[in-house]
Amino acid sequence: MRADDLPALHSFALGLEKDKQAVIAGLTLPYSNGPMEGTNTKVKLLKRQMYGRASFALLRQRILLS
Repeated sequence: MRADDLPALHSFALGLEKDKQAVIAGLTLPYSNGPMEGTNTKVKLLKRQMYGRASFALLRQRILLS
């Protein structure tokens, strides 16, 4: 693999080697931050849609209702 002339692949492989314990933990443990990431994405989308339109109270209400 290292004999190939693919610098992006070399960088990716080196990053995996540096974080080997984190990679193993991510693949073997039952925990996931997926639901939190989805909620965060939804809130950011609502925030972008509401930019310049209304007050914080309305943004808060839309977040709570979604």
